[in-house]
Amino acid sequence: MAVTLERSSWPDYAPDQGEMSSRAAAEAYVGGVCFKLGPPALIGAELEWLTAGPTGSRPSLDRLAAALGPHAPTSVAAAAAAVPLPGGSLVTVEPGGQIELSSAPFADPAALTQHLRADATRLRDLLAGQEISIFAAAADPGRPAERLLRLPRYTAMERHFDGVGPFGTLMMCNTAATQVSVDAGADPAEVRARWTALYVLGPTLIAAFACSPRLHGVPRGDWASQRMRTWLRLDPARTRPPVADWADPITSYAHWALDVPLLCVRCTDADADWSPPPGATFADWLSGALDDEVGRRPTRADLDYHLTTLFPPVRASGHLEVRYLDTQPGEAWTTPIHLFDALLSTPAVVAEATALAAPTAGEWSTSARCGLLDPHLRRAAVDVLDLAAAHARTPSAAAELAAAARRCNAGRSPLAEVGSARDGSGGS
Repeated sequence: MAVTLERSSWPDYAPDQGEMSSRAAAEAYVGGVCFKLGPPALIGAELEWLTAGPTGSRPSLDRLAAALGPHAPTSVAAAAAAVPLPGGSLVTVEPGGQIELSSAPFADPAALTQHLRADATRLRDLLAGQEISIFAAAADPGRPAERLLRLPRYTAMERHFDGVGPFGTLMMCNTAATQVSVDAGADPAEVRARWTALYVLGPTLIAAFACSPRLHGVPRGDWASQRMRTWLRLDPARTRPPVADWADPITSYAHWALDVPLLCVRCTDADADWSPPPGATFADWLSGALDDEVGRRPTRADLDYHLTTLFPPVRASGHLEVRYLDTQPGEAWTTPIHLFDALLSTPAVVAEATALAAPTAGEWSTSARCGLLDPHLRRAAVDVLDLAAAHARTPSAAAELAAAARRCNAGRSPLAEVGSARDGSGGS
């Protein structure tokens, strides 16, 4: 579930993978692959950490590959087996050396947190064998951005983002997130309600969980979430879809996806430049407008790949990926898991959560900048967390959510509770 479209390696272009016949066919395909319909039952998560070698600098890819062994992703070792950890989590490495666990999906959030915690401990032990430490921080406060992965995808990505402003390389190399994935819904009406709730809740929950006030190399400015600042300033066409105007997320997401500019075009030559013609969209490629530059029409695999280069706050990947929360310090990553499980537990709770957060809907920049200092966001955060506590599955989850509500009511970030974002235990 958590890794449906987020793959560490993709095959080269193969001509037998089927060209898309029309924009209508492409949009129908996107709607089907990005929104899998069925009764909501599963939840997953992705945890990211920053990494450091024995001197505090970023570890080399060779050192990471040696530490991870059979669990290494192919992005750091081309022949790696990419075997999941015992709890079912896949390990991936981000461009700046950040390391990520992508869980298997579970029907019970308690089982999810148990398996993720065990896999995080195993990951910490593997990395320690090569003197690599991981620390739970959403933004790197001390090191300049440095890209370790030299894959054509990331070269094209960095070149594109550099043309937009200074935030692309910072996002790629110096930030980390806690992501939660949930099922889309049983039918289009339920998808619309859950999708709307996750977007309306966004600013409220960014404020509630903001914990990245410092980021090395960022332009001057005080922000509660410097990590979210990078996303908001990065590439609006790719990161900020006009969801407020979407009555039907399934068809609107598909239409939007085809009009997002291409980030890269895969080539048969792995050493080739994957940068697309500037400003060209997938729809342009599909229509034949890029025949001279690219030399071929896109396939379904190309469209699948394009979907992985879209970075909205909530991404449709068969399930719904909530991507707007900072990496949480210590073991606080369990709180968002219980939060989304509770808030999406029934249609009635979904509707109530949406109503509670509605007064701050759309306040993405205010939330990332001010966090809980904004009284309206603070009030909404408390109300939403109280609602989640009332609908949590277990007393322990309810207590955890109630504690987060009290923290927000006092205007304290997660860092104030844990004491430091740096966590030698690997954040597990």
